[in-house]
Amino acid sequence: MRPEVSELLRTTAMQVPGIAAPTAYALGSAGLIAGLLMIASQEYDRAAETRMNDNADMRALFAELAPAIADATLRAKLETAAKTTDPSIRISVLNAANADLRKLLIVLQTYVEEVGDTAAQKRVWGVLNTSANRRMLATAMA
Repeated sequence: MRPEVSELLRTTAMQVPGIAAPTAYALGSAGLIAGLLMIASQEYDRAAETRMNDNADMRALFAELAPAIADATLRAKLETAAKTTDPSIRISVLNAANADLRKLLIVLQTYVEEVGDTAAQKRVWGVLNTSANRRMLATAMA
């Protein structure tokens, strides 16, 4: 059996408090380390999927809203970004693409707010809400 990184992190997180010296500081530090390991475990397991879904959602939004954008420069950027793909599932590559798409999303959000397009604003906020929900952390230690 080959253990997954997420399981190794979770197991380590559960062991840390039991091996710490019995001082308040050591126990507090051990608890913090255990919490960080649990977060890392959760993130490891879902990181690529989260970023790929976020990137796909933003591209779909850009494709959907681009035709209604009167600003030709912004419309062209949205159309171009909508046609991009993630060239790799490496987290660093997905993060770079995500950062570029989010910058354009901010420009789009600013634009639709300035022109008062409430339907487009709701669509942008929907994408942001979905992205935030994907990143929610479970708080249980099991």
